[in-house]
Amino acid sequence: MAKITQEMLEAKYLELSSYENEYAAKGYRAIAGIDEAGRGPLAGPVVAACCILDPERPIYGLDDSKKLSEKKREALFPEIKDKALAYAVVAIDAETIDEINILEATKKAMSQCVEEISQKVTPDLLLIDAVKLEGVSQEVVPIIKGDAKSNSIAAASILAKVTRDHMMVEYDSEYPGYGFAKHKGYGTKDHYAAIREQGMSPIHRRSFLKVIH
Repeated sequence: MAKITQEMLEAKYLELSSYENEYAAKGYRAIAGIDEAGRGPLAGPVVAACCILDPERPIYGLDDSKKLSEKKREALFPEIKDKALAYAVVAIDAETIDEINILEATKKAMSQCVEEISQKVTPDLLLIDAVKLEGVSQEVVPIIKGDAKSNSIAAASILAKVTRDHMMVEYDSEYPGYGFAKHKGYGTKDHYAAIREQGMSPIHRRSFLKVIH
């Protein structure tokens, strides 16, 4: 594997700054990226994060969290928290997901993120990975595969993913036998087998498991 140089990291950072630079040139000053983690799993919360990066403190190596190794995500997680102008992370539990559906739960988490981050720094533009978010006062720019195209969204995706992974590891201790620490709630063969053997835990999404339920 070719060694990743500092020059390559800087070039990638500039590439993923195109949306932020475009809107900054139009006068926006607090551009927030928003993303989620956990829309697909059978168990656990959906987690959304909102992040306003500081252009004076670049974070190299940002990308779609799914493209990064766990080790890299864990390394970037505290750096994002340290260098960001502001960030917020919100989790919506499985019970609420069953009540209002996963898309609405995702939007709820995102909206709450905007409310929370506004207590620190009020964003004037929201760059969001593919979701059209209604009910917020800011201008919203949905970007398909935005977590691979925008540093702000990429940072949010890492905050959401790592936070959710940590939660699932804790749930593994609380509800042993399902393998939550390993598969993080996704529908693996072993996970389905555990559900059939043990039944559903309190954090399983009943609406995702109607056949078993």
